[in-house]
Amino acid sequence: MLDIKFVRENPDAVKENIKKKFQDAKLPLVDEVIEKDAKYRAALKEVEALKAARNKLSKANGPLFGQLKKCTDEAQKAELQAQIDANNAAVKADADKMAELEKEEEELSARIQEIMYSIPQMIDPSVPIGPDDTYNVEAQRFGEPVVPDFPIPYHTEIMESFDGIDMDAAGRVSGSGFYYLLGDIARLHEAVLAYGRDFMISKGFTYCIPPFMIHGNVVEGVMSQTDMDAMMYKIEGEDLYLIGTSEHSMIGRFIDQIIPSDKLPQTLTSYSPCFRKEKGSHGIEERGVYRIHQFEKQEMIVVCKPEDSKAWYDKLWNFSVELFRSMDIPVRQLECCSGDLADLKVKSCDIEAWSPRQQKYFEVCSCSNLGDAQARRLRIRYKDENGKMQLCHTLNNTCVAPPRMLIAFLENNLQADGTVKIPEVLWPYMGGTKVLVPTKK
Repeated sequence: MLDIKFVRENPDAVKENIKKKFQDAKLPLVDEVIEKDAKYRAALKEVEALKAARNKLSKANGPLFGQLKKCTDEAQKAELQAQIDANNAAVKADADKMAELEKEEEELSARIQEIMYSIPQMIDPSVPIGPDDTYNVEAQRFGEPVVPDFPIPYHTEIMESFDGIDMDAAGRVSGSGFYYLLGDIARLHEAVLAYGRDFMISKGFTYCIPPFMIHGNVVEGVMSQTDMDAMMYKIEGEDLYLIGTSEHSMIGRFIDQIIPSDKLPQTLTSYSPCFRKEKGSHGIEERGVYRIHQFEKQEMIVVCKPEDSKAWYDKLWNFSVELFRSMDIPVRQLECCSGDLADLKVKSCDIEAWSPRQQKYFEVCSCSNLGDAQARRLRIRYKDENGKMQLCHTLNNTCVAPPRMLIAFLENNLQADGTVKIPEVLWPYMGGTKVLVPTKK
């Protein structure tokens, strides 16, 4: 969310940013919010003037009451009483007017917040411009993508060869978009999560397990209404939502907090299950465990000073590259274009893993710098060296999400005989197992 003062002073820049996001329908909101803000500030000013006048009249009545009490002249008493009555009438009129203005303030404030929640964050100048993800730009590759000389089965077929997945039973129990993982595949799933946890701890991050449900005001603080409607499951009859990622509750942890300057940056890595509606139809490549309603994830979260957020952004996505390369998975960094950025994001990139079966890359991590958008909504602040209150910046990145990670892992480590080699970094988490052997062909 932008600062209303910034919008007032830079309406053309805000409109240009909206155009770069290909959200032209929101352009009238800029003029509307500036108009509403002017009325809101005028109402505030008038209320303050009325309060001052009321206080002055109330104060003036004190001496008049004293004079009335001592006065013996009936004509003078009548004159004093008339002045007191006139002052009281003026005070009542002011009170009635203030009540009207305060109601107007409340309505204006609600509409201003609604609009400000809709106007997108100012994007970084380095963000490529384009209407959708087809305009995302490949920045660089890491590792040599290999196409083996034997066919790579679909990922669920690989899992089935190890008796490692049961989607039919999950469909009967929970419906589509769910799965049972079993045996070596389930163990591999947990090994990858544990490795991701320890990898981030080795980078100096604090391991966290957050609440898996959060209040509506936290949801509004961490994401746009559009994303909320598309993703979140609400608990019926309660002000609670199932998290779609642990970023939501991790950033929410700092709501209304003033973080001591010497405690920044906050660097956290959090584990959680994630729950998502995943609306819409998806193609064949998004069957299986690619796009599902429930999965587990290890996340990276940073809360820092504004001047440090660009450096942290680069560190975070590089951690993803290092993690995937340590498991022999080729990846590339893809810069997200303006139209592919959620409204709260300043800059974002995807880390995509190589799929030997599809002979193309697919998303496994998403790294985002949200600037002060979440901090402004949730009032996450710190005091600078001059004692002035400042908003923090927040960033997040996927450490590892095993459903998609498993697809990349299995395809890139599958051997011609159907076995799957386990990279050395995972041996301790797999009980020393170096090769997975299928239970059926």
